[in-house]
Amino acid sequence: MKRLRISAISYLNTAPLMWDFEHGQAAADFDISYTLPSQCAANLRQGSADIGIIPAAAYASIPDLAILPSVAIASRRAVRSILLVSKVPPEKIRTVALDTSSMTSVALTKVLFEKWWGGGRTFVAMPPDIEQMLQTHDAGLVIGDPALRINRSRYITYDLAEEWIRLTGKPFVFAFWAVRQEALKDAPRDLDLAAVFQESRDHGLLPKSLDFVASEWGPRLGLSEENVKSYLTENIHYFLDPACLQGMELFFKYARECGALSSAPPLCFLDLAKAAVI
Repeated sequence: MKRLRISAISYLNTAPLMWDFEHGQAAADFDISYTLPSQCAANLRQGSADIGIIPAAAYASIPDLAILPSVAIASRRAVRSILLVSKVPPEKIRTVALDTSSMTSVALTKVLFEKWWGGGRTFVAMPPDIEQMLQTHDAGLVIGDPALRINRSRYITYDLAEEWIRLTGKPFVFAFWAVRQEALKDAPRDLDLAAVFQESRDHGLLPKSLDFVASEWGPRLGLSEENVKSYLTENIHYFLDPACLQGMELFFKYARECGALSSAPPLCFLDLAKAAVI
C-alpha cells in the first residue's frame, strides 16, 4: 500500500490540525506538503494530492471528494484573519483587489456585496500587499497570516466572518479536510482516516500544544503569544458541527445564486464504510 499524500496549508490557523503529523506518529503514514489554500484545492483536482484541507468553495468544483467529518476551520464570531480593508464605507466601494489565496474568502466577499452591500463592483486579483492594493482600488481582501499583521487602526476594516454571522445568524466554514475517493482504493483497509485527523486536532488544542504553537508562531508573525493563543481558541472554531454545516449549506446556496460558485453540491462524508452521502 502506498502512503496517502496530504496537501496542507502553511498558515497559523492550521497548526493545531497538523499537530500529530508534525509532533506525533501520524507523519509516518503520509507524505505531507505545505502550500496555500487555493493550491491545496488544485492539488486534489490534479490528483497530485490525495487529502487536502481545501477552501469550502473548492468543494463545489472538484468531483469525487469525501469530507472528513468533524474537523474544520470555521468561525462563530469575528475571525480576525479574513479582512476587507477599505478606504471608504462599503456602499461607496467600487473596485476591490482580491487576495486569491482562498477561493472561499473571494466567494464570501462577492456574496456580501451582491446580497447586502450592493452589486456591480469590479473585482481584480492582486498579491496580498494592502498598500499596493489600496493605491489602485477602493478596498482589498486580505486573508490568513497577512491579515493578522494588518494595523487595523490605519484603515476601515470589515471582518468577513463577523459580517456573515451578523447578517445570517450562522457560523462560517472556511475550510475542511477532504479526500479523493479514488485514492481510498490504495489506502490500508484498517486506516481510520476520520479518527487520525480528529485526534490530531484534539491533541493540537491541548493547552501545552497551544503554548508550543504560540511560542513558535508569535515571533514569526510579530504577535504576542497571548494574541496567538486567543486567535486559535476564541476566533477559530475547529469543529464541523451541525450549526457549521447549516452555515456552509447556506453559503453554497447564496454563492450559487449570485454567481460566485457554479453549483451547490450535496455534502459527501467519509464514514467507516469509506464514504456516505448526507
